[in-house]
Amino acid sequence: MLTILGFTMIATFLVLIMLKKMSPIAALVLIPALFCVFVGKGAHLGDYVIDGVSSLAPTAAMLMFAIVYFGVMIDVGLFDPIVRGILRFCRADPMRIVVGTALLAAIVSLDGDGSTTFMITVSAMYPLYKRLKMSLVVMTGVAAMANGVMNTLPWGGPTARAATALKLDAGDIFVPMIPALLVGLLGVVVLAYVLGLRERRRLGVVTLDEAPAEEKETVLVGAGGGTGVIAGKRTGGSGSGTDADADADDDDFQGLDPHRPTLRPRLYWFNALLTVGLLTAMIMELLPIPVLFLLGAALALSVNYPNIPDQKARLAAHADNVLNVSGMVFAAAVFTGVLQGTGMVDSMAKWLVDVIPDGMGPHMALVTGVLSLPLTYFMSNDGFYFGVLPVLAEAGAAHGVTPLEMARASLVGQPLHMSSPLVPAVYVLVGMAKVEFGDHTRFVVKWAAMICLVILAAGILFGII
Repeated sequence: MLTILGFTMIATFLVLIMLKKMSPIAALVLIPALFCVFVGKGAHLGDYVIDGVSSLAPTAAMLMFAIVYFGVMIDVGLFDPIVRGILRFCRADPMRIVVGTALLAAIVSLDGDGSTTFMITVSAMYPLYKRLKMSLVVMTGVAAMANGVMNTLPWGGPTARAATALKLDAGDIFVPMIPALLVGLLGVVVLAYVLGLRERRRLGVVTLDEAPAEEKETVLVGAGGGTGVIAGKRTGGSGSGTDADADADDDDFQGLDPHRPTLRPRLYWFNALLTVGLLTAMIMELLPIPVLFLLGAALALSVNYPNIPDQKARLAAHADNVLNVSGMVFAAAVFTGVLQGTGMVDSMAKWLVDVIPDGMGPHMALVTGVLSLPLTYFMSNDGFYFGVLPVLAEAGAAHGVTPLEMARASLVGQPLHMSSPLVPAVYVLVGMAKVEFGDHTRFVVKWAAMICLVILAAGILFGII
């Protein structure tokens, strides 16, 4: 009964938000509360919610101060050189812009934090997508998939969880998986190329229209410093114009406002060293990540904007993103708290393991790779790696499948996992891009599942899984 109610609750949530019948926050709170009553444990709802909030509170704090920190770094111009380099590559060509989105998201993902990746990627690319009237779900989908592949880095989370759950070395899991993951990343770039060509055909004649001035503060990065309408003209599926035209575009269109008052060019190297130090401390786990971002945000604000009114202005500029993301995280805590507290997660996991035919025993690594798609989408990484993977690994061991193979196969679903409604970072992505979560879900699920299967096929082909 718990299994049926669990799957029904998840399906109800997804249908309602994809049909835009409820907002994600309302659905994350009201649907699990209702199903908690159906299960007959309505009296324990408060305990489940408090447990869920307690477990996600550090994540919410990290996201809040990470948004402030990286928002300030974007304001002061730390990432301007990276953005200009990407923009020079993209010019006014939708195909290049989508490929540039994938490359930028993959590069920034090296820090292991999805929220950071999405904040920088959206802030850099959003003005281009808006001015060229490109599909914003293409941007969010490509960024999420690129980050999902890179999320398998040992310091990204899933690999460490798999190693801990099966008592393995993270390096033994990750290093052999590198060829398959590179194939997956190449798959994201190829997909970005195809989606970019589709956008080019859809748009026909493309012009860089000036972005509305009121959007500049929300996007964190000014939408442009050019004057007039710049054209990277093409008709239908033709090319993007001559190099001379593109060079002329580069002179006029800068993508970033080089005169925005928040810039602090004299403090560039201080901010660069502060960011490198913060990321290094995060990777070395010198302090908990929420504490590091809290200290970093306070230091960044104090040094770059010593005047109290300026600090208040920067905090106010990023308040919408902070409130939206932290609110979504705490709402997700209700969903996860009810799933775990009522025993739905355990029941669903046991049912999935039980329905696997005995004949599939020798192929449990393949089964685990396939199951990682829906399971990491419908439950948290903690729930999958600490609750389901050990059971699957035990079943595999009975048929001679090594724990290392099982651990590597369990990483396959991460490109899809990064768009799960239970991943706080995805709300940073859709919130900053001003995309409805349901629209993002409808677009990305099929493509992300395809990338996951590409990684799985490469792992099998290379003998890794």
